Amino acid sequence: MEFRMIPPGQHVLPPLPYSYDALEPVLGQETLRIHHDKHHKSYVDGLNNAEINLVEARENGDYNLIKYWENELAFNGSGHILHSIYWTIMAPLGAARQVGVQTLNQINMYFGSFQKFKDQFISASDKVEGSGWGVLSWQPTWNRLEILQAGKHQNLTQWSGIPILVCDVWEHAYYLNYQNKRRDYIEAWWDLIDWQEVERRLLYAMKGQVPLTREKEKAYNQSVRSFHPHLG
Repeated sequence: MEFRMIPPGQHVLPPLPYSYDALEPVLGQETLRIHHDKHHKSYVDGLNNAEINLVEARENGDYNLIKYWENELAFNGSGHILHSIYWTIMAPLGAARQVGVQTLNQINMYFGSFQKFKDQFISASDKVEGSGWGVLSWQPTWNRLEILQAGKHQNLTQWSGIPILVCDVWEHAYYLNYQNKRRDYIEAWWDLIDWQEVERRLLYAMKGQVPLTREKEKAYNQSVRSFHPHLG
């Protein structure tokens, strides 16, 4: 996958990697349509607007609104990144693959077992105060995984951590299907996780890279073999 510089104000909304009804009955097509086309798009637009205004501020030497635009940059940029990851790590029921070799190894090494990891991730996501995310990140500083809560999109982070699995617990992600039953949503959502995509993201994170979209199966398999040559 090619990683290129994105010029200020040139971010685009990535398409869903499946149809709007592909995640039913866990998440309905109306939820996906509103969530992706309205909410995610608003973060892309907000990020572009913040970047353009900061370009103008630099050109004019006018930083009177710097606090506002830096907040917009953090909020909308983080929202765009987390949503982009969120769409890619889900797959229709029955299509989700087994946990990858490297992912399972890292989970067992730090959390003790997959069940302990699952319990902590679901609990952390459920107990996010207000709106936010449950996040499994690769922390290169510690050379291991970590589970974090994200307040809104950008708060409570741990610097240098790279998200590889995220659960959106803003109400717009689940309210049409689950009302205020966040825990029910998270437990149902768990069955949508595409562990092959999580594995791919872990391998990229270990290289310090964060793709916003999926890539072709062939390229993924080549990436896996580069880390696991015995899989040939």
